[in-house]
Amino acid sequence: MQAILVQQGLVEALKGETRMSPTLSQKEKNNKIDKARSVIISCLDDKALREVAREKTAAAMWVKLESLNMTKSLVNRLCLKQQLYSFKLTKSRSITEQLADFNKILDDLENIEVKHDDEDKALLLLNALPKSFEHFKDALLYRRDQTITLEEVQNSIRT
Repeated sequence: MQAILVQQGLVEALKGETRMSPTLSQKEKNNKIDKARSVIISCLDDKALREVAREKTAAAMWVKLESLNMTKSLVNRLCLKQQLYSFKLTKSRSITEQLADFNKILDDLENIEVKHDDEDKALLLLNALPKSFEHFKDALLYRRDQTITLEEVQNSIRT
């Protein structure tokens, strides 16, 4: 949704009218706010739309959506961390799907401002590999003195 707003030059409307560029006329500000609100509405499903329908501006809708979807509550943070730390790759699903799941968990954590450095992400992914990949893990971990990156581990797993 935010990408669409950026693409259409409407992301500024998410700041709220008072924080928009002072070079814009009131008519231009109102136009951007209305268009942004329309884009947001068109991207929402019925359930989310009911939650934000009473909000009159794009900024207010955005704040409400953030509070609903990007909550920083302890429960949400702990559930996501648990998903990450207990993540395991299996032979029954494709590697591509499983790497996408792993990356989604990382993205969800970053969206609520839980950061992990790249080396830790790489190690978590290596530890998610099945027991049959022990030699593969060892080869990646001990082949050099440099740090290991998530991208490198993911590329190695794919190949």
